[in-house]
Amino acid sequence: MEAVLNHLRGAIERGDYAVGDKLPSEAELCRRLEVSRPVLREALRALQTMGLTVARTGKGTFVVSNGAVADPTFGDYAASDLLEVRRHVEIPVAGYAALRRSPEDLDHLTHLLERMERETDTTAWVAMDTLFHLAVAQAARNPVFRRVIEEIRDALARQSAFLTELGGRREQSNREHRAIVEALVDRSEQDAAEAMAHHLSRVETTLTTIVRPPHHTAPTTDTTEN
Repeated sequence: MEAVLNHLRGAIERGDYAVGDKLPSEAELCRRLEVSRPVLREALRALQTMGLTVARTGKGTFVVSNGAVADPTFGDYAASDLLEVRRHVEIPVAGYAALRRSPEDLDHLTHLLERMERETDTTAWVAMDTLFHLAVAQAARNPVFRRVIEEIRDALARQSAFLTELGGRREQSNREHRAIVEALVDRSEQDAAEAMAHHLSRVETTLTTIVRPPHHTAPTTDTTEN
């Protein structure tokens, strides 16, 4: 999927598909790129998240930008809004969870973490990723915190899938989650808040690298097919 996305993104940035142009049909792109439709659709969704294209029902996918987008959207929320809220909510929530967590909370989080570290399917891992953040909010023993995470849960899942597919975030995220759990086990409010802050910082860094790579260059030769 990453290779397909990079190919299409490069074609758009080079001007092969100009702003206003309609991309070839899914069937045509699958034939040209020799990929399955599910792989192509994931790449097309990523282009939309980046703000480079828009899908119009019954008409197809159209190019709306040929440059780096400043603020991708996940579901109903822009990435910058999502990160701002997460910093103000999840960092203190992790600290509260360290002070208020129960043995049952720790068991649940540990079990989730172990399953995530074994999981190889991206869709299943992403689902558990959102459950992990909900479980931390639950451990803070304030229903309002959990409600906030529930509200942005779909956006979190979309962002997680995006970062996992394109940024190789899964193993790194597992390590960051483990640091959070270890701080909760130690009842260290400071360590838990710092671990969550580090986690969100890495999310932002990876997102920025994907959306606005420092020296993104398109191939100079025709690489439509291998």
